[in-house]
Amino acid sequence: MLKIEGLSAGYGETNIITDLNLEIPPGQIAALMGNNGVGKSTLLKTIMGILPAKTGIISFEGENITKAPSDVRAKGGLGYVPQGRDIFPFLTVKENLLIGLEARAVKRAVKKADLPDDIFQLFPALKDLLHRRGGDLSGGQQQQLAIARILITGPRLLILDEPTEGIQPSVCFQIENAIRFIKEQKSISVLLVEQYVDFALRLSDLFYVMEKGSLTYARVADDQSRAEVKNKLKM
Repeated sequence: MLKIEGLSAGYGETNIITDLNLEIPPGQIAALMGNNGVGKSTLLKTIMGILPAKTGIISFEGENITKAPSDVRAKGGLGYVPQGRDIFPFLTVKENLLIGLEARAVKRAVKKADLPDDIFQLFPALKDLLHRRGGDLSGGQQQQLAIARILITGPRLLILDEPTEGIQPSVCFQIENAIRFIKEQKSISVLLVEQYVDFALRLSDLFYVMEKGSLTYARVADDQSRAEVKNKLKM
């Protein structure tokens, strides 16, 4: 699915990521954890082509995408929900979701029926908010909208940067169930960057821990690795 080999990236002359290797098999959830400022968001931006790779190779479904533009990566199946969500605050929920349809080149009349029912099965609260502006939603509702908008594009790999940040516990639970359902029913892989360690440990098949721009821990999920990650992150 996604394979990263010897990746270095950063800003200007400064490397934030150095010689990083990471792999996500098809249909699995990988958690990328670590303290603030270690390079997690930089890695995601490099995977998406927002930042260029200085060295190394990024492969997606067997194809080298290291130098591919961001839009090509998105059209090829990479779906990215950044930290901060990046919804359109002055557009309604419905309009935000329809942008996801347009990104998938599905262009029809603007009707409620255009929106896939499975999105509302995952996030039922959105169905009653279709005509509310994105900027008027709570943080949890905005996060659900951001994830739903990306899912409508039909990604093969869903990349989530801090999906529980600033979200109340009840909505975190809904997002957790949605991510689990996405993996089990839709065969979508997930790369999850998360500070809420217990959330990440419950969901993930693979654990990666990052420190100072490099991975210092990589293990398949089991009881021992969960304990090791908690100890390593002092949670």
